[in-house]
Amino acid sequence: MTWDTIANIMIGGVLTGLVYALMALGLSVIFGVIKVVNFAHGEMMALAMYAAFVIFSTYGLDPLLATPIIAGGLFLIGYIMQRALVAPFVTRPEHEQFILLLAVAILLVNGLLLIFGPDAQSVMVEYGFDSFEVGPLILDKVKVYAAAASIAVALSLLLFFKYTRTGKAIRACSDNLRGAQVVGLNIKNLYALTFGLGAACVGAAGCLLSMLVDITPMLAPELTLLAFIIVIIGGLGSLSGALLGGVLIGASEALAGLLITPSMKSLFSFGLLILVLAIRPQGLLGKRSS
Repeated sequence: MTWDTIANIMIGGVLTGLVYALMALGLSVIFGVIKVVNFAHGEMMALAMYAAFVIFSTYGLDPLLATPIIAGGLFLIGYIMQRALVAPFVTRPEHEQFILLLAVAILLVNGLLLIFGPDAQSVMVEYGFDSFEVGPLILDKVKVYAAAASIAVALSLLLFFKYTRTGKAIRACSDNLRGAQVVGLNIKNLYALTFGLGAACVGAAGCLLSMLVDITPMLAPELTLLAFIIVIIGGLGSLSGALLGGVLIGASEALAGLLITPSMKSLFSFGLLILVLAIRPQGLLGKRSS
């Protein structure tokens, strides 16, 4: 195996990892502000993937173009879900939050099974087999476009948090909830916006990932677990950590396919998780709890 082949495989893994990073970014945003772990995260992503499939098969709209539509739809779902279901459980024990969101996850998976069945579906865009040639490297167009879109969405979210008044208010809720309440911020609305933004991220990631993998309802639990692995590696609640963790997981999965077999990619992902927890329990970019 030549070095060019190795470089191609690893870069492909990194490009896929950027889509994973966007998925994990949504989970990290929700936990970082609301301190609630969304155990239905992968199921919401599967919902977005099926939405991309339906829009593509019905209207022929490229998932890249459908990303804003699906992200907006998931934002509304996340906003309503937080106000109607999650808000009463924010101050309740963690096990009650877990049961609630696990129930949501089960309903979503079984709903998708009922509507679409267990058979895999796929989105085949016109440029699905095209590639860019950069010297000795051959880069899949689909992965490049998906990675570029993921970076654009992630940067937009980070700029929103840094420069807009609403984003600064959300950060204030995360840094000092009592202080945010004292100055009169609408905590309930900001929490709902945060959950909606996290859902929008996973909606965009699901739309982009639909071009890379086959879609089945049972993919949802795997995506939830993958998102947890990424945010724990990067640091739970750290946005930059989620991006770094996604890239590392994408590269590790590519390495698994290169050295052993693609079916062993979970071995590398969990191995990386154990290594990071052993060396730096708070995650690579997480803050050590005092």
